[in-house]
Amino acid sequence: MTAPRIIAGTWRGKKLAVPAGLATRPTSSRARQAAFDMLLHARWGGQGFMGQARVLDVFAGTGAYGLEALSRGAPFATFIETGRDALVALRHNVAACAAEASSRVVAADALKPPPGTPHQLVFLDPPYGENAVPRAVVALAASGWIAPGALIAAELGPHDAPPDAPLLAERAHGKARLIFWIMPP
Repeated sequence: MTAPRIIAGTWRGKKLAVPAGLATRPTSSRARQAAFDMLLHARWGGQGFMGQARVLDVFAGTGAYGLEALSRGAPFATFIETGRDALVALRHNVAACAAEASSRVVAADALKPPPGTPHQLVFLDPPYGENAVPRAVVALAASGWIAPGALIAAELGPHDAPPDAPLLAERAHGKARLIFWIMPP
């Protein structure tokens, strides 16, 4: 596997460490680029939105979504990850980008998260086939991680169920489906 890279912004071209094995499935650069293109150009996103949003990268793995957001001007990102090898790679990637002051790594299960602070932009990229997105959103919202009206972007596998919410957009990229919606107030 080719190491993923930061696509744009301050850290453009920076390679990200990937944990060995199959437990972590890094998002393809193509899917991540599509997600950020949609975020930055859709009427519900925009250039100014990124510079103001606290970002939550859930099932973070390598941290590619959160680090990409920081590279593009987000002021702060929190990463939630539970896998031991993924946490090692994630912490390495945060340090390699010198993002320690603008980020936090939380070693926790996204389905049973500790109490948190509200974030306005949430990325969810769980393992495929577990229908984890709807359950994680409920758990994270109940624990205070998701701000009312937050923009949520999720990557689903081909058979994963989307949340019960009106979608702003949905795009397919290979096996991945990218969906976007707004958290109800």
